[in-house]
Amino acid sequence: MSASGTTAGQVEQTLRQVTPGRYDAYEALLRALATPSSGQIWMLLWHGQAGSPDAQYGRMEVDGHGYAPCVTSAQELSASGWMRSYEVVDGLDVARTLYPDHYGLWLNPHAPGGGVGIPWLDLRRIATGLDRQPAGPLSLFEPAVEVPQFYALLAQNAHRTPAVRSLRRAWVQPALGAPYLAIGLDVYDTSPAAVDSVRAMMQQSIGAVPDGLPVSTVAMSDEYDPVAMWLRANSRPFYDRESHAPPAQAPAAGYGYPPAPGGY
Repeated sequence: MSASGTTAGQVEQTLRQVTPGRYDAYEALLRALATPSSGQIWMLLWHGQAGSPDAQYGRMEVDGHGYAPCVTSAQELSASGWMRSYEVVDGLDVARTLYPDHYGLWLNPHAPGGGVGIPWLDLRRIATGLDRQPAGPLSLFEPAVEVPQFYALLAQNAHRTPAVRSLRRAWVQPALGAPYLAIGLDVYDTSPAAVDSVRAMMQQSIGAVPDGLPVSTVAMSDEYDPVAMWLRANSRPFYDRESHAPPAQAPAAGYGYPPAPGGY
């Protein structure tokens, strides 16, 4: 309970620096929450006691999105006026609990200005490793960069890789860091041998990428990845194995085939 004394904990210190547009300060807050022991927060329990099987975090909704409220120190707990139970836990553990249900975390909702909300996509970054995912919010577009040789070679190699169903593309601009070209990989098979074949496909194709152009890949099957979600909703494949396949024979007619909440 590192923030229970007179000195504010790391989460509370970094939270004080967060203002609209200060993505560097927000990223520092995420790093503080991701650090075991020093990233402790006070989760407000709507039901049950800390450690009990029926314990439930509080819930609040902002702009149609769900969040679990918390406070950043014993002093903030007292200032909030919360009269029910609470538990002190690592932000990393909370992130792993909340993001699969698309719940975010709201820090100090009682504070002047309403505190700071951390969307579930950023909790996923905390849970899986901040350096493994680009810093949001992301700006995504159809790529304007002209690399026809790379796309042609990649499509050719994909056609020779049976595990690949289709390929999509997006231009990604993180809130912090350089923009990059993302290739969405839609695969039939995720066995180790199939994954190795897709990795080899990318290695065989990457030589056609001009110097200085960063390229990354994203699994289209990842239901939590914001780039994959954008690709599914906004892009068409530039390679699609099934569009080259002969049409399936229709079954014989008559053979039994039908025509085709809460608040804080």
